[in-house]
Amino acid sequence: MYVLEETSYFWLLAVIPILLFIYLLYRNWQVKTQLKFAEIKFFKQLSPKHSRIKSFVKLSLLLLAIGLLSISLVNPKMGTKIETLKREGIDIVFALDVSKSMLAEDIAPNRLEKSKQIINQIINKLTAHRVGLIGYAGSAFPQIPITTDYATTRTFLKAMNTNMVSSQGTAINQAIDLSLTYYNDEQTNKVLVILSDGENHDTNINAITKKAAEAGIKVYTIGVGTQKGAPIPLKENGRVLSYKKDQNNETVITKLNTSTLTNIAKIGNGKYIPGLNSSEAVKQLFEAITEIEKTEFESKQYADYKSQFQWFLGFAILLIILESFIFDKKTAWVQKLNLFNENENDHEKSN
Repeated sequence: MYVLEETSYFWLLAVIPILLFIYLLYRNWQVKTQLKFAEIKFFKQLSPKHSRIKSFVKLSLLLLAIGLLSISLVNPKMGTKIETLKREGIDIVFALDVSKSMLAEDIAPNRLEKSKQIINQIINKLTAHRVGLIGYAGSAFPQIPITTDYATTRTFLKAMNTNMVSSQGTAINQAIDLSLTYYNDEQTNKVLVILSDGENHDTNINAITKKAAEAGIKVYTIGVGTQKGAPIPLKENGRVLSYKKDQNNETVITKLNTSTLTNIAKIGNGKYIPGLNSSEAVKQLFEAITEIEKTEFESKQYADYKSQFQWFLGFAILLIILESFIFDKKTAWVQKLNLFNENENDHEKSN
């Protein structure tokens, strides 16, 4: 099992094709410029010890070193062994709304990022509980199954965004329905935490929530947003270009719907929690969780995650050092091997 800690550094790999393209342009220019003065065979006679292939070897080593450096910055971590542990806890599934309305900035920095902060803070306070993660907008999708691997859960949570679901809308009922498949232990107490602005585009929400309650799932809802509401920004490269419009070309104002979220929590034998204040929301949810009876379960998890960046960094440094010791001059012992019959070919051409 492995975890990539800082995936943003993978963008450095884009430097490799750019440098390769620049090198090919330079080589093409170099050949054309030489041909203006003399044929290639005369340049070989003027500099017989010049190696045509070593410049490409040096570039290859440099590009490989850049690739290894970018991987070392990502800091891959490996789980070195699997441990079987007995724990007492409950199964908690977080259902995160990733619809476009969650981009509204009536809560800083926006509703989606605020929801992520709340989930992260809750996970930081957990010790023995198992967690799962669901994303939903116009449809619901599994993100992380029930696990005790908090680090991986945080990694996947960080990557969640409003572009993950092509169908827009807020189908809370589908998120609840999907959560029913998450809990694989009938004896473990179950909690579903829905983080949303409460916008719901389905009518059978009460029926599916009742079904979840009958399956022993306590449904808690956290409302993220304000009742005053805010427009939905349309951004490009972090800059607001405009705001979402309706059919009448009026700016859409999305507001927190507390009545829907309160009703879901009531039917689900849970509690509605305002998410305006992150620390207060985390406190209320954690207090509710601690009151639920815990059951013992056995879990297997990867333990002792260790950073592996040093291997990639070491090889990168080694390649850079090796590249610095390679010169454009032909190597004497390689020239003696005459692997490509260069001397004979040159002799034939001169004749």
